[in-house]
Amino acid sequence: MNLHHWWLAIRPKTLPAAACPVFVGAACAISDHKFSALMFAAALAGALLIQVSVNLANDYFDFLHHIDTPDRKGPKRMTQSGLIPPETVRNAFILTMLVASGLGAFLIIKGGVVILYIVIASLLGIICYSAGPFPIASNGLGEVFVFIFFGPVAVLGTYYLMAGCVTPAVFIASVPVGLSVTSIIVVNNLRDIVTDANAGKRTLAVILGPWRTKVEFVCLIFFSFLIPCLMFASGRWSWAILLPLAVFWKSYSLFKIIFEQDGEILNQALAATAKLALMFSALFSMGIVIG
Repeated sequence: MNLHHWWLAIRPKTLPAAACPVFVGAACAISDHKFSALMFAAALAGALLIQVSVNLANDYFDFLHHIDTPDRKGPKRMTQSGLIPPETVRNAFILTMLVASGLGAFLIIKGGVVILYIVIASLLGIICYSAGPFPIASNGLGEVFVFIFFGPVAVLGTYYLMAGCVTPAVFIASVPVGLSVTSIIVVNNLRDIVTDANAGKRTLAVILGPWRTKVEFVCLIFFSFLIPCLMFASGRWSWAILLPLAVFWKSYSLFKIIFEQDGEILNQALAATAKLALMFSALFSMGIVIG
């Protein structure tokens, strides 16, 4: 066991997904002259801690439920591969949750009861995503969970911390971010569709099957780029909201891999989808600030 193993355990390629909605929420606050550097830093740290906690909990509980096996096509899981003892991974996610709870207490003091609800829901989500009598990720609800928490909850929560309120415009801005981040888990579940099905894990990909899951992926990407166009067409946002279209061309290579390949090569598609979501959110945030 070494630091490299822990680096793999926290799944660094997933961390940009946690940062995307915080950037967009902060961009909305800048646009409305409500930005707070302290609240931005706290929200970003909280989002990253929750993501790390979810990853560690998933590593531990998927091993416990015999979902992760040597046959899986994804990167090594530290618990299943024996690189980190199960109880150590369990203790790590509990510790990360406690740190996240401490930061959450600070955010609650600053943001009040609304942030209290978000913090409680987020902490419960860490465990319920992979554990409990009805694990979210094993019952076809993973994509819904990711969209809600990495879209409206995170964007509106970040904005609320700074502005003390939310607006319809911020909610609209949260939707394409949630869609683009959700596309990441779709690729992950498509890659693992066979091993998940064999382990009794009913992800949405297992329920829909490979072809419909691929169509789902295309729809998520397409609509995440379409919404900025609709925002511009409404006349309430400037041309800058169209900045994300500058990277739309990158989705073509993703579609090609998704429809023509399977197995371990989807790990490349997974990383590329995460990068696309980050680039989309960065350009979208710039467009909101400029506009």
